[in-house]
Amino acid sequence: MAERPISPHLFEGARLHWRWGPHMVVSILHRITGQGLVFVGLPILLWWLGALASGPESYAVFLAAATSIIGYIVLIGLSWALFTHLCSGIRHLVLDIGANYEIDRNKIGSIVSIVGGIVLTVIFWLAVFLF
Repeated sequence: MAERPISPHLFEGARLHWRWGPHMVVSILHRITGQGLVFVGLPILLWWLGALASGPESYAVFLAAATSIIGYIVLIGLSWALFTHLCSGIRHLVLDIGANYEIDRNKIGSIVSIVGGIVLTVIFWLAVFLF
């Protein structure tokens, strides 16, 4: 009789059946960044659009909040979430076409996805501040 698969949270003998890897981190980050973009990014986008439509005084209030220290932290975090979610989405697209299912290539793609989100965020904010 063939051995049945073990659920990932169960122990096989004296060790866990699975170990953490970059592909698990990317999967969790993809979900977290997607939720962050919806629950933090969307209200800020709607606030910005409302401030634009409401006139110069409303836009000045938004601009003061967005250019404060906390505003920059939130905006940098949102841009990181956007770029990380984008890189992870591209990774999933590659997986959907049937490529990179080998564990070594999957791990490399996961690491590239994480690093890509950070690099794109740095490039974006350098462009914002320098130009």
